[in-house]
Formats: sequence, C-alpha cells, structure tokens
Amino acid sequence: MRSSWPAGRPQEAPATSRSFKLRKLLLRYYPPGIILEYEDQAGAVQQSSLDLLNLDADTDVEAVCSEIIAQEGLVGESRRGTLRKMVEKLQKKMRTDAGAHQEFRTHKVLKAHMLPLTNCAFNKSGDRFITGSYDRTCKVWDTYSGAEIHSLEGHKNVVYAIAYNNPFGDKIVTGSFDKTCKLWHAETGELLHTLRGHQTEIVCLSFNPQSTVIAAGSMDSTAKLWDVETGTELCSLWGHNAEIVSLSFNTEGGLAVTGSFDHTAKIWDAKSGRCIHTLAGHRAEVSATQFDFVGGIVLSGSIDRTCRLWDVGSGRCIQVKQGHEDEVLDVAFDTTGNKFVSASADATARIYSTASGECLHELGGHELEVSKVAFNPPGTKVITASSDKTCRLWDARTGECLQVLEGHTDEIFSCAFNYEGDFIITGSKDNTCRIWRA
Repeated sequence: MRSSWPAGRPQEAPATSRSFKLRKLLLRYYPPGIILEYEDQAGAVQQSSLDLLNLDADTDVEAVCSEIIAQEGLVGESRRGTLRKMVEKLQKKMRTDAGAHQEFRTHKVLKAHMLPLTNCAFNKSGDRFITGSYDRTCKVWDTYSGAEIHSLEGHKNVVYAIAYNNPFGDKIVTGSFDKTCKLWHAETGELLHTLRGHQTEIVCLSFNPQSTVIAAGSMDSTAKLWDVETGTELCSLWGHNAEIVSLSFNTEGGLAVTGSFDHTAKIWDAKSGRCIHTLAGHRAEVSATQFDFVGGIVLSGSIDRTCRLWDVGSGRCIQVKQGHEDEVLDVAFDTTGNKFVSASADATARIYSTASGECLHELGGHELEVSKVAFNPPGTKVITASSDKTCRLWDARTGECLQVLEGHTDEIFSCAFNYEGDFIITGSKDNTCRIWRA
C-alpha cells in the first residue's frame, strides 16, 4: 500500500486522527486505490489517496484492511466494514476485467479533417475526444454520435500536439508548428489564452495532473511552463542541445521529464525549472519518456533500439532493455507501473515486468513499424498502431493477439482507449478517425 498526501499533511496516526476529520471514502479503479476526502485543520476539504497498486483478485482482504487501519490514522477500526466492501468491489472489478474478451467493432468513421491527422485524445469520461490535424485545426467530437462539437481554429500552421486537462476535462490545449500553444474552454470552444515564447515548432505538451500548469516542448531545444489560470509563463527549461520530443509530469505534479534528440532525458523541478537530473546513457535520440504512477521511475525509449528505466531519486539507470532489432518509437507504463511496453520500427512490441525487467511477451504480427502503444486502463490489454494501416489488440497477460482493427487506408499513428476501456479511437494519415466500440 502507498499513501499519497498533500503537502503539510501529517502521516502519524495519533496526530492525524486529532487534527483532521474524515468525510468519506471513494473508490478509484485505475490504478486501484481508495481516496480519502477529509477536512483539514482550517476546515478546508482535501483529498489523499491510498494506492493499492499490488492488489489482485486473490489478495487477502482482511490483511489489506488491517494494513490500512494500522497505517492511516483517519481510518479507524469502525471503518473496517466499509473498507472490506470497497476492497472486495475493487477485486470484483479486476475479475470482470480479466474475464472480459470484448470484440471491438467500427462504431463511426469520421472524415475528420481536410488533411492528415496528427493526434487524438479522450477526455476522462470518454464521451468526447479531440483530433489535431495538418489542416491547422483541432476538432472536438461526441464519442457516441460522432458529431462534431467544436472546431478550434486560429493556429497558423499544423496542430501537432493536443491534450485534455484530465481528469477535469474542461480545458483543451493545442500545440502548433506556428510556435504557439492555445488554451481552450472544452465546453464552449472559447479561446482562453495564446501561449507564446517558443522560437520554433511545438511538438509535445502536457497539463500537470492538478490542471494548474501547461508544459510544452519545442524544436528550439527548450520547454516552457505556463500558468493555466492566467496564461503567464512560469519558467523555461534550458539545458537540452536538440529538440524536445517528449514531455510529461509525475502524478504529484512537482516533477517533469523531457526526452530529447540530444540522446538524453532530463528530470526537472516543475516549480523552479531547475534541472534535477540528466539521464544520460542512450546512444541515439530519445523518442519517448514517462513516469510510473508512483513517480519513482522514469521509462525512456530510444532510436538506439533500447529502452531504459531510471531511478528518479538518484538519476541512475537501473535497467537497460535490449531485444528490438530497430528503433524504439514509443514506450508506456500500465496504470500501476508494474508493467511497461515498448513499440519499435522492427514491427513488434515487447511487454516487460518493471520489477524483474523480464520480457514477458514479444508481440509480433504487424508487417511494418509500430509507432504507438498503450495499455487499457485495467492493464489487461495492449493496443499497437502501425504503418501497416492496422491496429492490433493484445492480451497483456498471454501476449496473444486478440483482434486486428482493419479499415484505415493509410498508416495509423495515433490510438487511445477511453477510461472504461470500451471505446478506442484511431487516427490515420488517410484523414479519418475511427471510433471502435466493444
């Protein structure tokens, strides 16, 4: 069990129980955990999480409850019955997810843009998604009907990077080859801020999980952080010697990681912009980076055909994974961080155990390079997108190919699951976006 506390929150049980008042307990399915909503000493409502990242369908429920009660002063013995029901509900969901063999079918084919798509992304609830395009627009779509809700227009060049501020879903940020980012109201389509300062194309961006900061990485070798509320620049991340192509925050939002064509990744203090560690060891461009959920490990993939795991605290490389016969183009953790997957130009993907470093499965079947890869929220399936015009769904536990998603007429370079895992969106160079429904 891992506890995640807001700053200043005491963790000692006696002080916690006297100083704070528990309001309610909430379930979180992906990754599995329990959210504590409580009043602090000033009466303000706060949240902290009990992360049950190693919970499985066979874990002893009473042992989990006892550990929570022993470690968390807000949750006394009187809450054991409630805890038991919540852990059992998490396990029931795990068994349901494990037993589900959904067949995805084409739900909608959207002639989304006049020119090829660049990226696509769901909001948290999955009822809406966005697409970016070479036609200089980002469009907002209704997942169920396929109707266009908004066309976000104003960029003067390719809209390359896009994101919702999940889990809130009320804002959208777009990054463009016109050197700017734009922040939009997701419900109205109103332009809230234009974020300027980069000297060349913007190719990656992210909200922090708290939706207070936007970060963008550029071909000008820097990243910049802006305040979501005011649109003002907070700091610039200086230090890379080539374009930054990957950027993300840790779960707490205090750290950011960037991956660059200068063969390194860097970990930054997201408040000050100070570089904490330079992750050096790759022998070619870094193509993708990501924190695990706990935030203790960074995963990087590289054109040198390897992926690496790095310890965030020390900046030390703790694993080097070899085996791909061509460039590693994408990497991703599952929601718990217990597994990760790499995608390669050798037309395969590989699933690894984070703890042991063992390659659990090699996913072979595509005819051309695999450019994108992702786990579904439960971590039971992996989706791969390929230049061979197909996506494939794989069983993450066995490595079996469950389904080939066919219909696009050109390479697919973007794919995503919704939070429930029952919808998939795929974006293609054929100018269309497809919605797949289980």
